[in-house]
Amino acid sequence: MLGKDIQGSIDTRRETIDKVGVKNLRYPIIVQDRLEGLQKTVAELDFFVELPHYYRGTHMSRFIEVLNSYHQEDLIENLPRMLESIKERLNADRAYINLKFPYFMEKRAPVSGITSMLSYDCVFLASLGEMYELTIGVEVPITTVCPCSKEISKYGAHNQRSIVTVLLNYKGFVWLEEIIEYVESVASSQVYSLLKREDEKFVTEQGYDKPQFVEDIVRDLAILLKKDQRVTGFKISSENFESIHNHNAYAYLEWHKSNE
Repeated sequence: MLGKDIQGSIDTRRETIDKVGVKNLRYPIIVQDRLEGLQKTVAELDFFVELPHYYRGTHMSRFIEVLNSYHQEDLIENLPRMLESIKERLNADRAYINLKFPYFMEKRAPVSGITSMLSYDCVFLASLGEMYELTIGVEVPITTVCPCSKEISKYGAHNQRSIVTVLLNYKGFVWLEEIIEYVESVASSQVYSLLKREDEKFVTEQGYDKPQFVEDIVRDLAILLKKDQRVTGFKISSENFESIHNHNAYAYLEWHKSNE
């Protein structure tokens, strides 16, 4: 005989909990791939619901039950349905799903044409209350060359690998690849997994010809994103892992179309 449902018992402290659930659950997922159609990867998932003040706890196992029911499907495409299922199963007014996963793209070296795979860390942040809301994000590695260093040096200029993070709100459909391409287009040069000597020469000289501060990166990227009619808002940051300093350089820019 099962005991009393403690989680579902009445709580008298009258404190609503904004988010309660499970975190860092690793799970195989399928995401849409612009070139191949679908791509299999492994995600870390967080599931939360808003817990009313009158319930002592939530039923954690029900999050996993809902997830397992979508095991063979495109999880991203079904996020609204999953959130609705979570709300129903846990009797909640609001539900949240966060996904973090590596996404792989084939990169072709600029001169030799040799191909290799490069991974990008991606996130999908979805919530459902009265309305469905979705934010997608990508961390894109790039190279930047310091304009100041180039200006004051007789030869050479210091460069660094940088991470540009984009969190995007949009209408319609946006490929992850499109966001990545936007970021890489404003870099001094792209990052590759595999380069031959002729490729190294090319990317080094390309970066030298296009020096960029972190401020340049976020401004140029903001201009590109604002021109895309699908984009309704974004948060973008650029962080340089400095090669001649023991600190990082950082810039952040946020924009929402409704604020204009």
